[in-house]
Amino acid sequence: MSAADLLGASLLELSRVLAAGEASSREVTEAALARIERLDPKLGAFLEVTAEEARREADAADARARRGERRGPLDGVPLALKDIFLTRGVETTAGSRILEGFVPPYDATVVERLKAAGAVLLGKLNMDEFAMGSSNENSAFFPCHNPWDLARTPGGSSGGSAAAVAARLAFGTLGTDTGGSVREPAAFCGVVGLKPTYGRVSRYGVIAFASSLDQVGPLARTVADAAALLGAVAGRDERDMTSSARPVDDYLARIEDGARGLRIGVPREWLEAGVEAGVAERVREALAAYERLGASLVEISLPHTKYGIAAYYLIAPAEASSNLARYDGVRYGLRVKGDQGLREMYGETRRAGFGQEPKRRIMLGTYALSAGYYDAYYLRAQKVRTLLRQDFDRAFERCDLVAGPVAPTVAFRLGEKVDDPLQMYLADVFTVTCNLAALPGLALPCGLHPREGLPVGLQLIGRPFDEATLFRAGRALERELPALPPPKGLERVAP
Repeated sequence: MSAADLLGASLLELSRVLAAGEASSREVTEAALARIERLDPKLGAFLEVTAEEARREADAADARARRGERRGPLDGVPLALKDIFLTRGVETTAGSRILEGFVPPYDATVVERLKAAGAVLLGKLNMDEFAMGSSNENSAFFPCHNPWDLARTPGGSSGGSAAAVAARLAFGTLGTDTGGSVREPAAFCGVVGLKPTYGRVSRYGVIAFASSLDQVGPLARTVADAAALLGAVAGRDERDMTSSARPVDDYLARIEDGARGLRIGVPREWLEAGVEAGVAERVREALAAYERLGASLVEISLPHTKYGIAAYYLIAPAEASSNLARYDGVRYGLRVKGDQGLREMYGETRRAGFGQEPKRRIMLGTYALSAGYYDAYYLRAQKVRTLLRQDFDRAFERCDLVAGPVAPTVAFRLGEKVDDPLQMYLADVFTVTCNLAALPGLALPCGLHPREGLPVGLQLIGRPFDEATLFRAGRALERELPALPPPKGLERVAP
């Protein structure tokens, strides 16, 4: 097979090619590394490429294949990681200058599990600093671009993860989703992204943003690829007290069962004013496709959706202000040296190391937790969180899934919202409720915007730990709708 054919395959298609001996892992890894070298200087998806390590892993996978000892569908497949996962011996920055030069002494649990599955890890991917952002413009190093249009954002905070998959630089990636940071980039870049149920995947070794909201999720080219990735990393981890002991489903077992008989809830609040007309059009077409496939649409209400952004932007910054207190210039990462005392060193290090968005959220969170304001802000936001979860509980009495847009617009232009934080935050209006309610959410392409020609994402939200139904429903729509063409933005960079 040619390099173009190999790189155009899905993760599971490549796995079958490797299992049949029609190509080697080293061959496909070299093709991926060559494409990264050619395209990524313009795209900006990678913060670090671990080429030599990837070649060693590929050679080890090929040796296992020759012995008939392949470890499963990920063995020998080139993947990449958001730079928020600790990787032993490889710099991990969370997109921030305050961790520049930090080399972890151990791997995150999800990294351990990918390595145990035989995956080839190509490197670390660009992201908004400490996962705080919706456009990847908050990266302390350089912005990532959307492969469909290099003047546009890939979404955030896992922008590099989505862009790498869409640009055929990796066959799958892992990101994190605190308020939509897997699903929004997936929608903007025309790929599949899953935010699993809180506790489904270990957070051990994941640099924390908001600990009650963060969750690790896969990004991939197809629904089945995302299912395979989740199956590899999900499950109980004794090192993460929040991880669930519930058995992990075989996500591929019933993925082809179709949508017939599913009840899909459509919140009346989600397609009202505020959703761009072309986005709403494609989402409605996807819902109509589900009806053709034998599913039924049920109108539901999620009345507290309108309070989701306000609640999220109190809870998440409050938790961030606590989590980011550990970055003091003493234990790891950046230290601004001088003759000043300890408090001054703390202040100068944080002033130089944190970008504007982390500083903004630290201050907001510290204020919300301060004496005299805790009850008025943080506690009230937690009560709203309970109301949001109750909205979903009532909805799931009448439906199996909830469907709507991932974001109110397609990918916006780089620089368009960077000076207006409120408008940037509103991009998360349909995604934050999923995190606040600790539910699984799947983003998948449902066509191109009729005028912009950019991907539109459909969001499916399921019951706790029912990712299998999300994959089943997502796969049914994926079969029904035409596949998206290759991203056009890269055509102007290189063949």
